[in-house]
Amino acid sequence: MGQTVRTLAYGAWPSPIDAALAAAHDGHPEWVGLVGDEVWWTEPRPEEGGRRTLVRRHHQEVGRQAPRWRGGGGRRPGGTEESLLPAPWDVRSRVIEYGGRPWAALAREDGPLVVFVNFADQRLYRYRPGGTPRPLTPVSPVGAGLRWAEPLLRPERDEVWCVLEEFTGDGPSDVRRVLAAVPLDGSAARDRGAVRELTDGRHRFLTGAKLSPDGRRAAWLAWDHPRMPWDGTELILADAGSDGTLRDPRTVAGGPGESVAQADWTHDGRLLHSSDRSGWWNLYLDGEPVCPREEEFGGALWKLGMRWFTPLDSGLIAVVHGRGATALGVLDPETGEVVDAAGPWTEFAPDLAAHGERVVAVAASPRSAYEVVELDAGTGHARVVGAGHDDAVDPAYYPEPQIRVFTGPDGRDIHAHVYPPHHPGCVAPGDELPPYVVWAHGGPTARAPLVLDLEIAYFTSRGIGVAEVNYGGSTGYGRSYRERLREQWGVVDVEDCAAVARALADEGTADRDRLAVRGGSAGGWTAAASLTTTDVFSCGTIKYPILDLEGWGAGETHDFESRYLDSLIGPLDEVPARYAERSPAAHADRLAVPFLLLQGLDDVICPPVQCERFLARLGERPVPHAYLAFEGEGHGFRRAETMVRALEAELSLYARVFGLNPPDVPTLELTR
Repeated sequence: MGQTVRTLAYGAWPSPIDAALAAAHDGHPEWVGLVGDEVWWTEPRPEEGGRRTLVRRHHQEVGRQAPRWRGGGGRRPGGTEESLLPAPWDVRSRVIEYGGRPWAALAREDGPLVVFVNFADQRLYRYRPGGTPRPLTPVSPVGAGLRWAEPLLRPERDEVWCVLEEFTGDGPSDVRRVLAAVPLDGSAARDRGAVRELTDGRHRFLTGAKLSPDGRRAAWLAWDHPRMPWDGTELILADAGSDGTLRDPRTVAGGPGESVAQADWTHDGRLLHSSDRSGWWNLYLDGEPVCPREEEFGGALWKLGMRWFTPLDSGLIAVVHGRGATALGVLDPETGEVVDAAGPWTEFAPDLAAHGERVVAVAASPRSAYEVVELDAGTGHARVVGAGHDDAVDPAYYPEPQIRVFTGPDGRDIHAHVYPPHHPGCVAPGDELPPYVVWAHGGPTARAPLVLDLEIAYFTSRGIGVAEVNYGGSTGYGRSYRERLREQWGVVDVEDCAAVARALADEGTADRDRLAVRGGSAGGWTAAASLTTTDVFSCGTIKYPILDLEGWGAGETHDFESRYLDSLIGPLDEVPARYAERSPAAHADRLAVPFLLLQGLDDVICPPVQCERFLARLGERPVPHAYLAFEGEGHGFRRAETMVRALEAELSLYARVFGLNPPDVPTLELTR
């Protein structure tokens, strides 16, 4: 017997997707790898203080019972998943604050040898499953200490090679970065002098080294202020001596106006890299284009160790590629042909690993959260092998997204995902238009992927629409689209979000009087700028934002992004007035609509002082608002209780402003 459909106002639809459920499914598997026959990855634990554990899928003999796979066409391989490290161990690096690959492992007859970075102290540890982790690196009393990323195990030298980030003072920019070799015997655990430096620190930033198959050459990426890695990087090649040194480093590709996103070696020792010299991140083999297309085979290097491609032993190359959404394919460098993996996934993260013809990736779709997927490059068969998606509620409550292209100022394209209100058992009165929230992604050099997000479902299943805007400056659409934001941050992003909101209202999709904007980090900036410079939105949610450019650009943030504003706004010493003109904090007196401000008190990227200064400049003006600050949270919330409180507060804001009546949601008290 079919479900009875009820007519209820938008925002009053009862939903099984509550804030606790959304929080429990926040985050996704990351940093996949193959250790012998086993697939390993890191996985979030929101209910355990937001830590990340290292997960191992034990191999199981064929013929043993395997669980059914949601995808409908196959089964997961046999095996069981094991969390290797109990709380409070947290496998996460803080290099450049956004982190990097935090673990490496080798299969051995007596069990795997593992090294990993622990978040709390940022020390590198050696670990054998079943044993106790042993520190390999010391604690430094200087500044933020010593940090490590992209470990490369070199058992033949009894070393692990890493990126070392070393603070030399108390300031966020008192830091140097080098490639370094750490002894595996633990002799450096109390002796910084036992860490052997492999590079001279001439570059401000660098990625981990990739060794050629014969071990005689090493390649890595480097760049310097004021560039960000998507502006311009250098591909550096050096000779690797038998004594464990790196000699004669030289730049072989890249430069100030060319971004090399990744480099690696083919099975026969040829250097492969992705570069956007053509306007798109494409692949180059020994400097020659492999598959020239107007789509991306690379992306913005926000974390050290991101991988959009991985060479296979057969000579083929596994690639994550696309224009907007991404696919997993196998590229034949001889013909330039790419054959994509079949399956239900519509988005692949830049997180690949391979052994032989086995490729492991992290993938999702609008009907499934991110899960670990294995592709057999020989047969083309793909299947879920870990962190498999299980429907926590009836999928009938999931949103049904639309891929849209809107027209912005000057006729420019604006890419967006529109998620209309959706509920299997509810409709709104025929004459009512739904409220909509425009989501501005962070970065801003990033992109909103088209994947199942229970935070979006939390709103759409209650009758509130969501529109994710990949505004000008977003990745995935070529360098020219990305550079629309050059010196135009706070203008183009704001215009594009407003244009999408207006278009939804003009076409009768959204209620013009019930539009909101929300975003976190750079998206928080866009949300705040939208509220202070446009009259499109009736309220907004601003999460861990940038609000005052002058303060943020003059030392209030971390080293990695400390010169980001040179390209987004312009150099501070050349256009100081622009910093004040664009800052939401400078225009707090224009704010006339309610807002919610959410902030982590341990955030060193967008520190709490940004919010505090904004509220101080708001003064005694009677603008309804709430400021929720969370102890123990940094940039981006990871603890389940924080995410629940933030999500319920956001819904309560919309209920107050839009006149909604959501059931069972705590009331947010607004200050005037």
